[in-house]
Amino acid sequence: MVKTKLKPVLPSLREKKRYLVFEVISKEKINDANKISNAVWHYSLQFLGQLGAAKAGIIVLNNKWDSKLQRGIIKVSHKHVDAVKAALAFADKIDNNDVIFRSLGVSGILRKAENKYLKIA
Repeated sequence: MVKTKLKPVLPSLREKKRYLVFEVISKEKINDANKISNAVWHYSLQFLGQLGAAKAGIIVLNNKWDSKLQRGIIKVSHKHVDAVKAALAFADKIDNNDVIFRSLGVSGILRKAENKYLKIA
């Protein structure tokens, strides 16, 4: 039996994505990226529901979390950027700490998002 490889999806047919850079404002610093990821998912599911969160294609990039600046990056579908921003606006607690998620900007290229928003201005 001969194995056949699947053809890669054409770039024009791939899902378009955006990188949403956010900042967490709180009295205590949050060093664990998994806590941030869980909070983003919790509030996204609460606001968008399971279907909306699945369509948004939310992926929190844990390796891009900067605990010093309290900033991170979320990968999201280009059609659902505003919905994810709204979901983050409703976030108010992470591990009984009062927090505010502030959206810093959106970019279509990860490197551009890192250089523009994650670096100290």
